[in-house]
Amino acid sequence: MSAVSLFCLVFAYFALLLAVAWRTSRHANNASFFIGNKRSNWMVVAFGMVGTTLSGVTFISVPGAVGAGGFGYLQVILGYVLGYVAVAFILLPLYYRLKLTSIYHYLDVRLGGGAYRSGAAFFILSRLLSASARLYLVVNILQITILDSLGVPFWLTTVVILAMILLYTYEGGVKTIVWTDTLQTAGMVIGLLACVGWLLHEMEIGPIESLARLHDAGLTRWITSDIDSPANFWKQVLAGFFIVLAMTGMDQETMQKNISIKTLRDSQKNMLVLTVILTAVLVLFMFLGGLLSLYAPTVGVAATGDKLFPAVVMGHMPAALQLLFFIGLVSALFPSADGAMTALTATFSLDILGIERRTDLVEADRVRIRHRVHLGFCALFLVLVLLFKWIANASMVGLVLKLTGYTYGPLLGLFAFGLLTQRAVRDRWVPWVALAGPALCYAVDVNQTALFEHYRLGLELLVLNGVLVFIGLLLISTPRQAPELAVSSL
Repeated sequence: MSAVSLFCLVFAYFALLLAVAWRTSRHANNASFFIGNKRSNWMVVAFGMVGTTLSGVTFISVPGAVGAGGFGYLQVILGYVLGYVAVAFILLPLYYRLKLTSIYHYLDVRLGGGAYRSGAAFFILSRLLSASARLYLVVNILQITILDSLGVPFWLTTVVILAMILLYTYEGGVKTIVWTDTLQTAGMVIGLLACVGWLLHEMEIGPIESLARLHDAGLTRWITSDIDSPANFWKQVLAGFFIVLAMTGMDQETMQKNISIKTLRDSQKNMLVLTVILTAVLVLFMFLGGLLSLYAPTVGVAATGDKLFPAVVMGHMPAALQLLFFIGLVSALFPSADGAMTALTATFSLDILGIERRTDLVEADRVRIRHRVHLGFCALFLVLVLLFKWIANASMVGLVLKLTGYTYGPLLGLFAFGLLTQRAVRDRWVPWVALAGPALCYAVDVNQTALFEHYRLGLELLVLNGVLVFIGLLLISTPRQAPELAVSSL
């Protein structure tokens, strides 16, 4: 399929997003932007959150990883399931009880202003770096496969895509992205199913026979028992659990959609339905990866890893499937950036600038400040994406994504301390403890050989990070009982 046709597809898709945004953002205000006026439909939120959770990196990397690691990602998925249940029945009741707009206000109520600002700041750093890195990876694929041949420079591609995202999130915020994410999740799933169906047809096998073929090729292995390996079963399950607990339950981007639902019961239903749909989609991505690994050698495709899926699509699939692939890819791109930009705007406006607490501002002033913050984060996304392109080093992007995992450790430690203890903290020392946790964790990570010999920490570094922050908070705490509101919410 020609690059011009694919280019036109992207803009047609964007036009559809704009139509949805125009329809949903009419009469929008700050309450619409931050929490959707608490009128979001839980079924729509559940389906749309799949697209937010599965970034463009997932769309490319999960299928590509099957050739080397089999179905080992299932271990992490099992931990995800346990984590989502914990979020639904431990954290959501707390957020609804306190009637939060920003979930980091809990840290203010429970631990004080130092913890509050630290939690918000670490979220802003984490989401800004991770979302811009993921955006770069997908924009780069679009650039290489379509826009380079049209002579469009990378910087212009990035500017146009960010302008698109800005246009449809500028007014409606959460009220809009609840619906645009639903549309984008549908596009991703349709593209995924179409590619799976085509591969089965080309290899002339059915789903059951394909599983037997995958088993014979050693691609269905999924449990790693070696305790020294980062892929050990219990390490992966534990890591998956805490990844969801920290990166979903303590993440404003995800939780702002959940708390936009009117009642706690419906929000919990949303979380459980999301768990079922997300698990099914991730398993389907791994199945696709297995089929790609079987098909690629039969047509002479030598690509592996992240390059495998695009190589098969662009080199061997018909034009219609190339269209669906790019719909799926673009559908994975936008939710990873639009929700992040909206959540960053909300967190900075509410938690750092405190626009809802300031009595000197009228509603028009608050909206104007929110608009400026939104534009500011859009500009930061642009700078970071162009920086990644200038560095042009895939390992650098991987390092950024890994380091953002460290920055969720302080959130895990702060929330855990608030939930599991009744102690107060010396407020001025909290930011230093929150900074020390990731620094110590990074030092452990780069010196694993000297510290542990053959043992290797993997995704469980997030847990270690949270534990270090928790211990630090204990060291600066006093036995004075915490506010009754927080204690009674346990």
